[in-house]
Amino acid sequence: MAEAEEQAPASPHSDGRSEVGEEAPEGGAAAGASDPAPPPVGSPGTEEPAGDPKKKIDILLKAVGDTPIMKTKKWAVERTRTIQGLVDFIKKFLKLMASEQLFIYVNQSFAPSPDQEVGTLYECFGSDGKLVLHYCKTQAWG
Repeated sequence: MAEAEEQAPASPHSDGRSEVGEEAPEGGAAAGASDPAPPPVGSPGTEEPAGDPKKKIDILLKAVGDTPIMKTKKWAVERTRTIQGLVDFIKKFLKLMASEQLFIYVNQSFAPSPDQEVGTLYECFGSDGKLVLHYCKTQAWG
């Protein structure tokens, strides 16, 4: 079981994903200081770092219609982040005006509630280790 948990911390950004949100340094400051050193291979007391990757899930963001495409499509997002928090991040990243609407869709079929946590959506609709969300400026589905 320890071997499976070691794979995620060893490559947090080697697969091209980025982290969403700048408020993460609270818990990530200590981890950021230890990033230059390789992760411990078989230390039995590393249960806490093994829990950190489970706090973040991979999200693949895909543009729909005439919505600007994000160059970085894969993001590591905390499980407790809400859909509204994700919408706010995407709007800021795309430099959209605050008055512009942004819709998020799961499985190209329904728009989750703004207070829905990303982790819950991942558990229900995630596949291949990631959650695919489509974003657009106009209503597309559902």
